[in-house]
Amino acid sequence: MKEFWKRFSRNKGAVIGLLVLSLVVILAITAGFIFPGDPFQSVGKPFEPPFGEFLFGTDTLGRDVAAGIVHGARTSLLIGLIATVLAVGVATIIGGFAGYYGGWIDDILMRITEFFQTIPSFIFALVLVAILSAQIENIVFAIAAVTWPPITRLVRGEFMAMRNREFVQACVVLGMNDLLIIFREILPNTLSPIIVTGSLMVATAILIESALAFLGLGDPNVMSWGFMIGAGRTFLRTAWWLCAIPGIAILLTVLAINLVGEGLNDALNPRLRNQ
Repeated sequence: MKEFWKRFSRNKGAVIGLLVLSLVVILAITAGFIFPGDPFQSVGKPFEPPFGEFLFGTDTLGRDVAAGIVHGARTSLLIGLIATVLAVGVATIIGGFAGYYGGWIDDILMRITEFFQTIPSFIFALVLVAILSAQIENIVFAIAAVTWPPITRLVRGEFMAMRNREFVQACVVLGMNDLLIIFREILPNTLSPIIVTGSLMVATAILIESALAFLGLGDPNVMSWGFMIGAGRTFLRTAWWLCAIPGIAILLTVLAINLVGEGLNDALNPRLRNQ
């Protein structure tokens, strides 16, 4: 762990990104304590400007924008994390089997993966949410459904590189079960690129959720940054903060996650450890 942090801390941008991301996570965890009320509740006059009675002002219905930002952080991070975990789980299983067995199994699984890759990801997510209804679980499913193919190809490549290594062949000779070889022997040795790619996929998931909410396909019962931007876009000229503040929140969070992902790559990539 000490060596990992030493390599990670060499990237100053990654350290800054970690600090920003930590702040967002703390706000998300403590949202119920900082703003205990319902973020959809009206608390003042509409269109109160920022840095007055309310830190970030109020929106068209007199709702506290700061409360929406804090509660929206929880929504965005949860959707990003859960969708990424689902996508990485599916990708690891499909890519792992394809890379380990090869042959006709690889051909079938990769053709399925390529089929999903030919569909524009955001349009596919849009259609799925429109069909399944705009509920939080359906949004998570839609995001996971459009983000797993790139990770699958990465996992497949890593497994193909590992399956002929000496320790894997030794396990085969000893008669070890294929599932044990895949998940206990090969997978731990391919976790570094999967973790790095997964961290970047969290940012992608947050952007997709924000775009869906902006277009009115977010869960109407859950406060999110995309929902706030979509609700305030009509009043952009007269109440700029309704779109600008949640937009900045999305920008900083996605940028922080990408910087942390870059730092993880520097720390976990064996090709960079001796540089």
